[in-house]
Amino acid sequence: MQDDSKKSSVGHVATGLIHHPYKPPAEFDAPQPGVYKASTVYFPTVKDMRQREWKDKSAYTYGLHGTPTTYLLEERLCSLEGGLQCLLVPSGLAALALVALSVLHTGDEVLIPDNAYGPNKALAAGELQHFGITHRFYDPMDPDDLSRQISARTRLVWLEAPGSVSMEFPDLPEMVRRCRARGVLCALDNTWGAGLAFKPFDLLADGAGGEGSLFVDISAHALTKYPSGGGDVLMGSVITRDAALHLKIKLCHMRLGFGVAANDAETVLRSLSSIDLRYRAHDSTARALAAWWQGQPQCAQLLHPAFEGAPGHSHWRALCARIPGGGLAAGLFSVMIDARYSQAQVDAFCDSLKLFHIGYSWGGPVSLVVPYDIASMRQAWPDHLKPGTLVRFSTGLECPHDLILDLHQAAQAHLPWT
Repeated sequence: MQDDSKKSSVGHVATGLIHHPYKPPAEFDAPQPGVYKASTVYFPTVKDMRQREWKDKSAYTYGLHGTPTTYLLEERLCSLEGGLQCLLVPSGLAALALVALSVLHTGDEVLIPDNAYGPNKALAAGELQHFGITHRFYDPMDPDDLSRQISARTRLVWLEAPGSVSMEFPDLPEMVRRCRARGVLCALDNTWGAGLAFKPFDLLADGAGGEGSLFVDISAHALTKYPSGGGDVLMGSVITRDAALHLKIKLCHMRLGFGVAANDAETVLRSLSSIDLRYRAHDSTARALAAWWQGQPQCAQLLHPAFEGAPGHSHWRALCARIPGGGLAAGLFSVMIDARYSQAQVDAFCDSLKLFHIGYSWGGPVSLVVPYDIASMRQAWPDHLKPGTLVRFSTGLECPHDLILDLHQAAQAHLPWT
């Protein structure tokens, strides 16, 4: 019961409610962390306000610079990926943009794999080009091509493992070595790996973490996917291990005014505890569906890194299978439908699926399907891709048998093999 002596002596009810003196006891612990929502943060004195420092997370100054909720999420994400510093942004694309805007200046150049996430390529052709920053695309399956394209102006190399949509898995450690040899920053879009398939800051899986280790400089992650897991949150992260690089990105983050909602951070925090279970479930279902497709005559080519014969399979095995309990490959794969089928037939196949929804993104509970026009997304048709129409599948958490039956009925109706 509240002590009467502690009650507010203010007369007006509005003032009394706003300045009510009661504070609940601090000793409270529960499975889910508390949620702190704030723009304004109180300081006990002017001196304290002037002395507080937000850049090292030792204190709080303004909601945009961090709260207990966002600090906690950042630290747990560092643990997931093996980094030391983390920044939260409103989306995965915002994470890519923050990296570029932090480290690139007029006259600089960025190299991007030709199979990269489309919006990252569009960012380079749009805003970055407007700022006088040039870009070139390299062959993600050829480390020598990357080496040839690194110039005196190159300041940043983007990496993806695997590539967006067509799912080629590069020789990631060798790509990082090539960047290291030329003194160029390398940033990885780690949304697919999610800190589970492999560790971006421990590519040799030796746990050393020192000078002999091999790791990317920056990991950008669309938390929208597996960390959220519900298809209902947009958020991204930028994780580093170098304090000076982190500070450079953090100051840019501050100047751009990036922030995330407390309830969104709460949702991701709640989902993180099950990410390993969900990731493995998505992976298992994707392999079951991919194996089914491999036996269908309509499938000209299966694009799943964990399957023998897929582009970069040996690179996936060398990197991901060395992780203890590893060999994971997420819940994403693509199928090249035989060229005998028209785009209209492939579209009708996708439309007739009952359990797969047509929609972008992945990592949620509902399976998704999207047909893509690869020719419009690449500088040239890759030699390692067979002719046809590419369809990407993102497996949800449904029963694999039910999903296979759905694929079968749609294929029989619109992709007949005669």
